Amino acid sequence: MRVYITGISGFLGINLTRYLLTKRTHAEISGLDLVSFAYPEHSRINFFPGDIRDPKRVRESMAGADVVVHAAAALPLYPPEDIFSTNVEGTRIVLQQALELGIPRVVHVSSTAVYGVPDHHPLIETDRLTGVGPYGEAKVQAEAVCGEYRRKGLCVPILRPKSFVGPERLGVFAILYEWASEGRNFPMIGSGNNRYQLLDVEDLCQAILACLELKAGVVNDTFNIAATEFATMRQDYQAVLDEAGFRKRIIPFPAGPVTSALRILEALKLSPLYPWIYETASKDSFVSVEKAERLLDYKPEHSNRDALARNYRWYLGNKERWNSAEGVTHRLPWRQKALKLAKLFF
Repeated sequence: MRVYITGISGFLGINLTRYLLTKRTHAEISGLDLVSFAYPEHSRINFFPGDIRDPKRVRESMAGADVVVHAAAALPLYPPEDIFSTNVEGTRIVLQQALELGIPRVVHVSSTAVYGVPDHHPLIETDRLTGVGPYGEAKVQAEAVCGEYRRKGLCVPILRPKSFVGPERLGVFAILYEWASEGRNFPMIGSGNNRYQLLDVEDLCQAILACLELKAGVVNDTFNIAATEFATMRQDYQAVLDEAGFRKRIIPFPAGPVTSALRILEALKLSPLYPWIYETASKDSFVSVEKAERLLDYKPEHSNRDALARNYRWYLGNKERWNSAEGVTHRLPWRQKALKLAKLFF
């Protein structure tokens, strides 16, 4: 199986590469990314530098593949114009090139952000799509593009994962890990008694592999992917502080005042979080994965607590690599901005 991965240098891209090299030792892996593939597995793949918004480069690098995994995306902290051009038009370019090259299957990695701020749980795949902010809106539009190409004859499985963590994942979670490693308590928006489902990247890779290998008639559909074992947000995040061993605790704060303060900080460009995170952090957020369990034989191996603790242990073993580096992707710690001052009180 010759697998082509867009966004191969990203958090999901490297984890999927490692997963396929382990589970399918004869797989030939290639991929495209704007960022260099600076991992030990470099010699075992064919890496192409480039942008998914460049049809010629996508076509050149995709040629010869049997299947495609479309994992490239501009994340919520990117400028809106980059989010839409990458996540919507980039998706169209990837699908069009696959169609023209005769590659029959493209697995599209979407997001549960397409559900917006839910008014019921669990969410199922047929629920109304209401993206919040440019990222959520772009993900909804990208799925519509996938629908167009299904009607043109492509098999386009769509996976909607919850926020996923694991080796190489930093982003917003790096804030929690840094505070835990420094022996600090950690603030939480709201009581923390809401149920907030996450996902280990290894379990997402399991679902992707199923969509690559099962019959088209089964996988040419849309699937929620998430952990099946999760408690409250407060309990699950406490697992990281417990792993740190300093006997620190999650400190809840009233959601209303904190959210209002973060909106003001957002207007001043001082918020470490984007609106979809702080608007939903105090609310329940979980989906049904029954469809994936039934059709993909999806069997997640990690609970929320397992996934967070596993990611934290990886962070401890690798944090020297970034020093003071910050960015807007999952591979770099997000800028803490106003939270740097808040640390003094925890």
